[in-house]
Amino acid sequence: MLELAILGFLYDAPLHGYELRKRITALTGHVRPVAESTLYPAIKRLEQAGLLARTTQPGSVAAPRHVLTLTEEGRGELRRRLAEPARHDITDENRWFTVLAFLRHLDDAAGQAAVLRRRLAFLEEPASFFYDGDRSLRAEELDDPFRRGLLTVARATSRAELSWLRDTIRSLDG
Repeated sequence: MLELAILGFLYDAPLHGYELRKRITALTGHVRPVAESTLYPAIKRLEQAGLLARTTQPGSVAAPRHVLTLTEEGRGELRRRLAEPARHDITDENRWFTVLAFLRHLDDAAGQAAVLRRRLAFLEEPASFFYDGDRSLRAEELDDPFRRGLLTVARATSRAELSWLRDTIRSLDG
């Protein structure tokens, strides 16, 4: 998820590390804040793989800044990761939001629709957080108001996403 976010934001524009960290935190920070000790090793791995380049620019007040730019290989890697997201990138809501944030960089409408269809198929699978034996429980069956609330919110969120997915797929299919 972190590498995908790095590639996605650098696809938009060259950034220095601090600005990149702020943008990633804004996208994922409410759930997974990005520490420097995590971000900079990921940047180094991507740089060593030839997916991004680093240039030094004079700082406006203090030390020089390292500006990161996506290479052509990095652009291709981002598009590959978007076209073929791993299953956990489809099923994990936070990873899915990262894919969704950059899916516009996949220039192929049919490819975009294919990714959305994978998420749609996942959401259409029956699921619950709570069970009575093997039978999943619905919100209306729970006495616990907090678990009932969790299921009610999850159901509403899923319905909204399902509606958006279906509409967007129709639009991409033309």
